[in-house]
Amino acid sequence: MQYKSVFVSDIHLGTGFSKAEQFLEFLKSVECENFYFVGDIIDGWAIKRKFKWKQSHSDVIQKVLRMARKGTHVYFVAGNHDEFLRPFLPLQLGNNLHVANEFAYNAGNGKRYLVTHGDFFDSVTMTKKWLAVLGDIGYDMLLHINAVVAWIRRRMGIKKYWSLSQYVKDNVKSSVSFINDFEGVLAQHVRHHNYDGVICGHIHKASLRQIGTVEYMNCGDWVESCSAVVEHLDGTFEIVYWRETTR
Repeated sequence: MQYKSVFVSDIHLGTGFSKAEQFLEFLKSVECENFYFVGDIIDGWAIKRKFKWKQSHSDVIQKVLRMARKGTHVYFVAGNHDEFLRPFLPLQLGNNLHVANEFAYNAGNGKRYLVTHGDFFDSVTMTKKWLAVLGDIGYDMLLHINAVVAWIRRRMGIKKYWSLSQYVKDNVKSSVSFINDFEGVLAQHVRHHNYDGVICGHIHKASLRQIGTVEYMNCGDWVESCSAVVEHLDGTFEIVYWRETTR
């Protein structure tokens, strides 16, 4: 698969839930001029609680470095889970590896996009970090329950995947309200700074839609959805899903 640019977020390397093996397969399947990692690639929060670093996580890092050496322009946006990088930003490692809190992206369609993880627009993460960490632990618990539910459904012969954590995000009133507030605040910031759109992550919910005059794109995650935002060579954007996931 050949694209102009690929955008991914929330891989959460260093956790047991990271779909690093599937992400590595995705990396091997794409060719692009630019590859953007839109935050929460390495989960420093989880590593502090319990270190889980598989060989596949190292393989992802090595593959990314090889991509940069071979000429792909690699951009790394720091997120709240890999905030340990922020005191050292911006950084440039070699000719093709750039690390910053955000980037401006000029797309083939003539529009200008803000590329940001999105946590700066999350009032909980920015003002009540203890609550954000507690919510992160709760999300991990839901993912553990997902694994049990998936095992039971397989034993019952039900092949269709169902996610409790995704259900909570889509249906629980407070969760839906949080997502809507996050998207609205981010869109307002983008309009104020004269961008045409935004490419972000953070909330683990892939999306490509208009919010007023703003083109809002969320990359999703590589914990559950295994999704990416891609820009085709003709300048059009799309969300793609890596279907070969272990669920």
